[in-house]
Amino acid sequence: MSMQGRVAVVTGAGGGLGREHALFLARRGAAVVVNDMNGEAAEAVADEIRGEGGDALAVGCSVTDEAAVADMVARTVERWGRVDALVNNAGILRDKSFAKMDLADFRLIVDVHLMGAVVCSKAVWETMRTQNHGRIVMTTSSSGLYGNFGQANYGAAKMALVGLMQTLAIEGEKHGIRVNCLAPTAATGMTEGLLPPEALARLSPARVSPALALLCGDDAPTRAIVNAGAGHFARAYVTLTAGRYIGEGDEAADRLIEAWNPVSSREGEIVPDYGFIQAQREVASATASSGCVDRDGG
Repeated sequence: MSMQGRVAVVTGAGGGLGREHALFLARRGAAVVVNDMNGEAAEAVADEIRGEGGDALAVGCSVTDEAAVADMVARTVERWGRVDALVNNAGILRDKSFAKMDLADFRLIVDVHLMGAVVCSKAVWETMRTQNHGRIVMTTSSSGLYGNFGQANYGAAKMALVGLMQTLAIEGEKHGIRVNCLAPTAATGMTEGLLPPEALARLSPARVSPALALLCGDDAPTRAIVNAGAGHFARAYVTLTAGRYIGEGDEAADRLIEAWNPVSSREGEIVPDYGFIQAQREVASATASSGCVDRDGG
């Protein structure tokens, strides 16, 4: 899937996974904006792209700096006339058990991972709406999807990005904007020391980046969560079980406890198209169980 003629912005691209993302998209034909807090690192990656015959612009700024990000997008549009893809990759770690975690470190992680993605996505949103085409990739994590000891801050921010993706995908659909999540496993400075050398050797960041051909391409899905690492790719879903009508009153608490297993059963679970489906199903279940039909026939 070629990215020829497309323009992509990759944040946190001065090294590690972001660098591989930038190089991969450039090899596919995209002009790439290489963003990193370290301007020299960003310029080095842009030089690599240009050395391979590609087109790149290096921008050194924090993704939490609204004015700097807005300027980066303005420079991108001025140079190429469009922004086709945004890969929200910038991130940091401040791992500690929740008992020992400083709330300042919790806020910092949420600010960089969640608000950084919000700032960058907001900066490109109107351009993508106007051109009726856009691809946004949020970098989530298995720590957010499933939890990891010592990463309450990181996991909370990463799961919040899934919620952001779900709503932006719904709002962007009619404007040709498709929004997805990538949950990578890669040996970078952020994972150093967490896995044995033989495992890290298999977890080259370059083995994650091919997912961007899917997520940034013309035929990209939307609202997908793609898990990628060591050349292995999978898809995660946020599902809703069929559940069971329990009723109301104080006794409902005891009935819920007794019915917990069938309520939790994954048989017949669905992936809702939007959040309000939960309320619709609950009202339908209550109506059916009471034998009533409302005036609208629901």
